[in-house]
Amino acid sequence: MDTTIETLTPTEAAIVAGVSVRDVHRVIDERILPENFYDTREARYFKSDACVFIAFYFGAADRLTSEERQRTIALASRLTPASTKSVQDGFLTIDLAPFWKGVDERLLRLNAARAQVSVDDEILSGTPVIKGTRVPVYDVAASVAAGIPMFRILAAYPSLNQEQVELAALYADANPQRGRPRQRMVPPAGAKIISSRRKLRSTAQ
Repeated sequence: MDTTIETLTPTEAAIVAGVSVRDVHRVIDERILPENFYDTREARYFKSDACVFIAFYFGAADRLTSEERQRTIALASRLTPASTKSVQDGFLTIDLAPFWKGVDERLLRLNAARAQVSVDDEILSGTPVIKGTRVPVYDVAASVAAGIPMFRILAAYPSLNQEQVELAALYADANPQRGRPRQRMVPPAGAKIISSRRKLRSTAQ
């Protein structure tokens, strides 16, 4: 397990576990995870190891009952991380290695996405950009979300490569913007501003 990221938001945990954000909240609301894997004091945060058990709980739903999955999580959580590749429950042996592998891979990608983003008040007033450029992360991610072909995105941002574009999209998924983006009021091409005075609205009825 790559421990560069020690705690995850629900959105980040959903990406690393490979499930929906709704499912991530369920593991707390339905007490599926032991309490030592998450924190709800100020906001909901998850330990990175929790994602293995979240992935297992939903990934094994077609093979094991909810009770069996929860018992497996309880047994595995008492072991050290190095010992939780498999869990013995009576005559049943449950292999957790595929879930550890998938979570490790997704966590490495999330680490890489975080590492490539820079926030500097001197660059675009603190707008998150791809490190070493002035390219806003969310602008690139919006192009990916809109289904624009990769070759067109790379043509629009010649300073980027495909890996940077993919990581920008991942970062935006893990850190969704709040509210509507602010729209800039730009006059039509060729228009001339002849006055900057504002006319007060009449309050007469």
